[in-house]
Amino acid sequence: MDENSVQEPLLLSEISVKKTSLFVSSVKWILKILMWAIFVAWIGVIFLFPTQFGNGLLEKYIHATSGNPCGITGSLFLVLSGPVLVIAFLSIFHLIISGDEEFQQKKSSKNPGVRLWTFPVLVDGPFGVVSAAEFIGILLFVVYVIWALYAYVFQSLNRISGEDLTRMEGRILFLKMMGGHLGSMGLYCMAFLFLPVARGSVLLRFINIPFEHATRYHVWLGHLTMVLFTLHGLLYIVGWAMEGNLLHKLLSWKDIGVAILPGVISLFAGLLMWVTSLPPVRKWNFELFFYTHQLYVVFVLGLALHVGDFIFSMAAGGIFLFMLDRFLRLCQSRRTVDIISAKSLPCGTVELILSKPGNLRYNALSFVFLQIRELSWLQWHPFSVSSSPLDGKYHLSILIKVLGEWTARLRGSIMNISEAEQPASPSQPRPKLTASVEGPYGHEAPYQLMYENLILVAGGIGISPFLAILSDILHRVNEGRPCLPRNILIVWAVKRSNELPLLSTMDLESICPYFYDKLNLEISIYVTRESDPPLEEGDIHNVTVSSVCPMSRGCGMSILVGTGDSIWSGLYVILSTLGFVISLGILYIFYINPRSISTWWYKGLLFFGCMLASVVIFGGLVVGLWHLWEKKISAREEYEENRLKPGMVQHNEDVANLFQKNHTSITTIQYGSRPDFKEILGSISEHWGCADVGVIICGPPTLESSVAREIRSRNLKRESHHPIFHFHSHTFDL
Repeated sequence: MDENSVQEPLLLSEISVKKTSLFVSSVKWILKILMWAIFVAWIGVIFLFPTQFGNGLLEKYIHATSGNPCGITGSLFLVLSGPVLVIAFLSIFHLIISGDEEFQQKKSSKNPGVRLWTFPVLVDGPFGVVSAAEFIGILLFVVYVIWALYAYVFQSLNRISGEDLTRMEGRILFLKMMGGHLGSMGLYCMAFLFLPVARGSVLLRFINIPFEHATRYHVWLGHLTMVLFTLHGLLYIVGWAMEGNLLHKLLSWKDIGVAILPGVISLFAGLLMWVTSLPPVRKWNFELFFYTHQLYVVFVLGLALHVGDFIFSMAAGGIFLFMLDRFLRLCQSRRTVDIISAKSLPCGTVELILSKPGNLRYNALSFVFLQIRELSWLQWHPFSVSSSPLDGKYHLSILIKVLGEWTARLRGSIMNISEAEQPASPSQPRPKLTASVEGPYGHEAPYQLMYENLILVAGGIGISPFLAILSDILHRVNEGRPCLPRNILIVWAVKRSNELPLLSTMDLESICPYFYDKLNLEISIYVTRESDPPLEEGDIHNVTVSSVCPMSRGCGMSILVGTGDSIWSGLYVILSTLGFVISLGILYIFYINPRSISTWWYKGLLFFGCMLASVVIFGGLVVGLWHLWEKKISAREEYEENRLKPGMVQHNEDVANLFQKNHTSITTIQYGSRPDFKEILGSISEHWGCADVGVIICGPPTLESSVAREIRSRNLKRESHHPIFHFHSHTFDL
């Protein structure tokens, strides 16, 4: 690509981007500083707890706050769960203040710099590709575990040395003490465990980490948490076995103190989830992993019964935020969504066009969870959105490649419906597909629009989100919206040439006439398992597309999603949390304290029940009002003007002509080879010069690792006139 063909970033001189007022900017900075201060203080408290100094401070704190209605439970909840809830509140205010303002478009710095979030530090290893910021987080947890183990071992040995015990009694006491300490360490890790899997979490939205990327943090934390909890249980089992009362202990259920049997059940449920979530098992049988993971309810409830209310309250903040997200997803997923159109391509890919309300926002890197009730009432599968928000106000599309049983059955159902458009008899009902959708989820800010230079690397169906990005950029160029990219290179690796029609689902010229005068776009395709083009290449692209529309009768997707309206989602979180705190206080004032209830497991059950009731009652009230507001807004919208009509969906299209019309001049196809990223990035370094280059990857782990490895090498050996490559992954494995 020629670096001189476009001298200035697209539309930079043509667009007046909305400026944020000084007051709003100041408030946002104050909120950020306050959140950072609370977070650092929270982490500091957790690091201090294993020490004698920390224990002393905790005792003084509990004594000073003993007058609260909830007693020690309220004190521990405030200091260990309160910070994450306060940060969530402040995040809500930050999101509301930010509103839907466009990103601030500005020229890229002449001196590009390395960013912690986009610089890959680790490439090969059990963690996959790890950025510098993620590596710092991993180190933080490693340091905590080492520090806590050292402090707890030191404390335990000091206590044993001060006791008059036999050698055997000393060993047993050491095992039990370390077992308890490992359990508390696991509980602190559990305070973070559920935060990454709250799909519409305000925390993820604030730090602009999408759910599909945050799931890897849940995986890492899950491994660490289960290692600590497993060692916690094993040390106690060994100690009880040495005492000779193992079975009696395992089946005990104390009223005062820790109830062991619920803990055994909880640990067993956790072990089942842990084992079935390991990559070999998940790849062998995804359904086994999916269904077994629903045991998280048993895991959490068993923990509450095991340790009681005041210990459980230490990790309750993150769990409560997850419960809020789960309830909202349940409300959204109950709606039947209209499938406007379905296409089945011979390359094993299905395109679905789903109806959505005009005020449900998403961006080009969003994704949705889809359920087809005729296939399964329980299975939800994630798919990247392949359309731009500017393609249409009332619909979005997804591409689904047939890779497993569920997707194969989906394609088969579409083909069957296409063949059964005329039922044999009036009494014979026409087959249909009933869809429900959760989402869309994704990045809060469209970071792909903030680079002048973009490299999009896709493997197979990984081209889907990049079609959305390209469409979004072309729409913005054509409509004069803020848009920074001026150089775009798409590198697409496919196994067979019959996948190439995926690129032809978008008509570049119709979106932005003469786009090649405004945008440097180059598409490099690598067909890895074919050494030569087919003899009749036209036959590959001139395919018949099976299309059925409409597939089902329903309505648009629900806007009851955490990534939707910031005011409503903020009210939902705030009122539910305040309702929980108030109801917990009422429970202690009018029931637990007057009746002198001291049974640990029962109080833990009441605490958990209070969390659940607050989500359903207070959260349900907000959801109901939100739903009524949605109906009122939807009634005002005129769907028929802008909504994609079934007749607008192309049938039996000559994809070959469209492919050649749009892509021949900017596309190169290489057969029998794989992309050489050393050569590709080397050429980019010479042509694009000193600049920030965003590299987004959507493909298998091997593709992601090879790109990340070359980016790391290039950035470390970078010369002053070469660009800095910024690594972004849009690959997720749920």
